[in-house]
Amino acid sequence: MRRIAIAVVASTMSLSLAGCGVLGASEDSSDTTPTRTNDITIGVLMPETTNTRYAEFDYPIIKEKIASLTNNKGKTEYANAASSVKKQNTQMQKMIDEKVDCILLDAVDSHKIAPMVEKAKEAGIPVIAYDRLAEGPIDAYVSFDNELVGEVQGRAITEALGAADTSDQIVMINGSPTDPNAAQFKAGAMNELNGRVTIAATYDTDGWKPTIAQQHMAKAIEKIGKDNIAAVYSANDAMAGGIIKALEAAGVSSSNLPPITGQDAELSAVQRIVSGEQYMTVYKPYPGEAEAAAEAAVAKVQGRELQFEALTRDKIDSPTKKDIPAKLVTVVALTKSNIEKTVIADGIYKVSDICTAKYKQACNAIGLK
Repeated sequence: MRRIAIAVVASTMSLSLAGCGVLGASEDSSDTTPTRTNDITIGVLMPETTNTRYAEFDYPIIKEKIASLTNNKGKTEYANAASSVKKQNTQMQKMIDEKVDCILLDAVDSHKIAPMVEKAKEAGIPVIAYDRLAEGPIDAYVSFDNELVGEVQGRAITEALGAADTSDQIVMINGSPTDPNAAQFKAGAMNELNGRVTIAATYDTDGWKPTIAQQHMAKAIEKIGKDNIAAVYSANDAMAGGIIKALEAAGVSSSNLPPITGQDAELSAVQRIVSGEQYMTVYKPYPGEAEAAAEAAVAKVQGRELQFEALTRDKIDSPTKKDIPAKLVTVVALTKSNIEKTVIADGIYKVSDICTAKYKQACNAIGLK
């Protein structure tokens, strides 16, 4: 996989695909032969509701972009599986039966969804894996550079701890074992942590559930001792919330929490960063990912193969298919120092969203007004 340089800050990430360097071919369709008009339907399947990003960011951006690309004639059909493989299979079968023109799939279980991807292929419906790499004959993959996400998280921990000390004990709370991204996040983090710290306890978290992450953290505290934990690698923000609850339940004050990582820049996590409870999160500019996926889906349906291929900049392998065209979007480490230059500059949140009454004093302390 191509490596992408880490952005130190995200200075107003452009929502324009052309501006992001996504499109490498002319948008003039005169040299193409679209197989369909703008009257198309794109199915959008999201995996779970624990993470708020899917309903708040990904799908609305995809829906709006598809409409703009099709002169408001293109439609989207949305479904969220709420972490259920069976439910997602049913939702995907419904879309196949309804003969949607393309499916953007964020799989609950990347392996178990493969037969449904095969069914879509047999029905002539292209499937683009979104955010998580699904198995089966998918046509393309649009996501973030997931190994880089883990590297950013791991590097944040080593930077927070300062001088290298292999005796520093770290707890790793990883994501769901059914999500291939989780393994990439972990691998990236280990690239930074190996040889620098001691991984005293590590856990995989079914369904990315904060309650399970909280239970894992409680076990780690019992095993290591609350005062002996130098930092906690949390694969995402929702789990970080559960981890903090476990630490506080063990008697660790909110002002004395170890550095804790996260991912997704959820509003509650950004607020915890402001207050000092969470050290960092990985900001993944959703507009870049969601718009790239929408562009790919519309181009694929309309038969603009050359333009679709120009959209892709990488190749990636799944366990069942090699050289899948992929668009990988870069990520940003978000800390107290660059909130304004990331989520606020990109219009994800307003200062008033973050600096509610509870966080007003903490916002003032870091100059966030």
